[in-house]
Amino acid sequence: MAAAHGFAYEERGDGSVVILHHGRVVTVLRGSRGAQFVREVAHGDPQLVMARWTGNYRRGNERAARRHPRNAR
Repeated sequence: MAAAHGFAYEERGDGSVVILHHGRVVTVLRGSRGAQFVREVAHGDPQLVMARWTGNYRRGNERAARRHPRNAR
């Protein structure tokens, strides 16, 4: 699976985590969700973790759609 590009995150002093996609705020995680996110980012591919947490990840049908005659270029 290709990495989802363009994600970044910021940890704030109040313990919240802001996830950005191309500079725009996508979501804010507070409390235990923010802490869990930081743990996952430390142990995995940060781009994929952020894509999964924001719901912006591949759903598995992109390869089939690429081969469809309508999308052939």
